[in-house]
Amino acid sequence: MKRFAFPILTLWLAAGLTAADTYTADASHSHVGFAVSHMVIAKVKGSFTEFSGTLIYDAKDLTRSSIRGRIAAASINTGNAQRDDHLRSADFFDAEKFPDILFESVKVVKRGTGHAVLGRLTIRGVTKEVEIPFTITGTVKDPWGGERLGVEASPLTIDRRDFGLTWNKALEAGGVVVGHTVTLELAGEFVKEKPKEPEAK
Repeated sequence: MKRFAFPILTLWLAAGLTAADTYTADASHSHVGFAVSHMVIAKVKGSFTEFSGTLIYDAKDLTRSSIRGRIAAASINTGNAQRDDHLRSADFFDAEKFPDILFESVKVVKRGTGHAVLGRLTIRGVTKEVEIPFTITGTVKDPWGGERLGVEASPLTIDRRDFGLTWNKALEAGGVVVGHTVTLELAGEFVKEKPKEPEAK
């Protein structure tokens, strides 16, 4: 399974507070993507291909759930090798110095008829608090005897400059090469961990 880097996801709860179940992200059926404007006139989309996450989920009370995730910054992929190398460089993610993008939830809250997770997003060593509305898309038993849970987040908009990603170039006609606003797209499929067999005495 791939490492999680998106701001993906681990959920945890204090022991004894709830009968929550632990789930692990299936990265091959999950998505951590983003979109940003290029020269004002177009959107460039990309994704991170290496991420991991663990979820502790309380089906009876989502507010007792929590999440933590990790994304490998160097796994960025926009379909252009030269651009991806630039994004890994010190101009942007500085992936060699800051290899991980992290998210750690603080709490899950109700928002109208839905829920949102409040947490700390860390990019390039800078941590900011964010709120991400999300939906549990369903649960299902898979053909291999496992249980799976789907989670889809509403798009999260951040200003990349808040995290130290400030590189840009001005355009002669006005505007800049890379937009300041980045939209993050997150969707996860999680597999329920099976209880550990008691050790034989």
